[in-house]
Amino acid sequence: MDSITVRTLDSRPIAPTLFAHFVLRSSNMAAMVDWYCSVLNMHVVQRNDFICFMTYDDEHHRLAVVNIDGLHEPDDRAWGLAHVAYTFRNIGELLSTWRRLKDRGIEPYRPIHHGPTISLYYRDPDGNSVELQVDRYKTKEECSAYFTTDAFRRNPIGVAFDPAELAAKYEAGVPEDELMRIPDGPPAPLGSARR
Repeated sequence: MDSITVRTLDSRPIAPTLFAHFVLRSSNMAAMVDWYCSVLNMHVVQRNDFICFMTYDDEHHRLAVVNIDGLHEPDDRAWGLAHVAYTFRNIGELLSTWRRLKDRGIEPYRPIHHGPTISLYYRDPDGNSVELQVDRYKTKEECSAYFTTDAFRRNPIGVAFDPAELAAKYEAGVPEDELMRIPDGPPAPLGSARR
């Protein structure tokens, strides 16, 4: 007779190992697929008239767009997802992506230096907000520690910046530590994620 291994389910909370994917409903699937392939360098894994699965890495899919006729845009006062965010390895990658997208006519509606991150917010064709960011600090611990500082308590939103100016400084060889420093300025105004 085969032996049976007894297992016990863990009663402690368990965090997931990774964020797998998200799904968007749209009446504008072709434009949405093109936009995400352009912005996040995604490729289509599988597509039919109803759904398209895309990824940018070895995960089977990171995003799916479901095609549903007749949907309408929610208003600014509707609750729901504010934005999704993607992190690049360094400021050079973020600024290279900014330039590539700008050359395609895709511009951020809100560039902001948050303190722990430097972020560019974009709207997809349906008005969903996508944040492209780079961590300001070299370690996750240093980034997390910024949230406990007086600077963050005084300004938890961050300061607006000009990506063209930052890109020019990057290309001129300004040291990365200086590029990553939060600029002086008033807190950035809060804005809507919708059009």
